[in-house]
Amino acid sequence: VSLLDANTAAGEAVRAAFEQMYGAENVLFLPCDVTSEAQLKDSFSKTLERFQRLDMVCNNAGIYEEGNWEKCISVNLVSVIKGTYLGLEYMSKETGGAGGVIVNVASMAGLIPFITGPVYAASKHGVVGFTKSLALSCVEKHGVRVNALCPIFVDTMLLCDVKLVEKFVDLKEELQELIATIGVVQPSQVAEGFWQLVSDQSRNGALLKVLAEGKLEYEVQPQGLPAATHKHT
Repeated sequence: VSLLDANTAAGEAVRAAFEQMYGAENVLFLPCDVTSEAQLKDSFSKTLERFQRLDMVCNNAGIYEEGNWEKCISVNLVSVIKGTYLGLEYMSKETGGAGGVIVNVASMAGLIPFITGPVYAASKHGVVGFTKSLALSCVEKHGVRVNALCPIFVDTMLLCDVKLVEKFVDLKEELQELIATIGVVQPSQVAEGFWQLVSDQSRNGALLKVLAEGKLEYEVQPQGLPAATHKHT
């Protein structure tokens, strides 16, 4: 596993924990700001240099910054697109790769409106649209499946940012009601959804929702539209 994070201290801590469980030879941590194309490319290159192959990519970096909407879009959407195309570059059977799977972490805010996060919602809707569209041809052309994970509120520091945002202080009650209605899940429950998208080789172009109490449910695709092919890679 190659871990990428702009937070060096957090990344090193996870690396150390993973080394205890899986062995130092199986873990790599690379400090990386995903908004930097140079750092992102370098991280993929070093990952391949270390492990000799790439089987899966999880584009997971995300922020909630309505006051700095350009940065929000850059981290949440643009970096996902860049990470996806870099993954295809190394995994595509067209270029000598062995195929693989990409999971883009979106959000339920990519499927429904988000009253205190219009820019955040726009970024996550973008991830959903990008993933579904790319998946229409990705398996046939590259041998790579592309799916999206759409959790509800997750118990992370990002949720703290959502609760503390001053830009929408007049909507605080509405936000609290939304959180109470939809619920909050744990990161481990999101990880279970991630693993389902990785391990179920019939899933391509899928949107997997992580709902209250960790319930996993696939978003039903509209009838009459092109569907992503479900093939083994």
